Amino acid sequence: MDDTELHHRIDELVTEEHELERAHVGQGLSDSEKARLEELGVQLDRYWDLLRQRDARRNAGYDPDGAQERSGDTVEGYRQ
Repeated sequence: MDDTELHHRIDELVTEEHELERAHVGQGLSDSEKARLEELGVQLDRYWDLLRQRDARRNAGYDPDGAQERSGDTVEGYRQ
């Protein structure tokens, strides 16, 4: 996935995330909606991580296509 595709996919996921949040202002989310919101957050973290890897590789003179998408467990572990 190149940078343009990553940015496009991130935009799609953010839009879905915002739509889900706005649809329930003042109300609680259902269990399935909470799960979807969590999935969106994890996937967004994975794509942002991949984009940062690509930038770092490019800045270091390496091929950005060598960047590898990391698992949700890995990128979520960065917060700790």
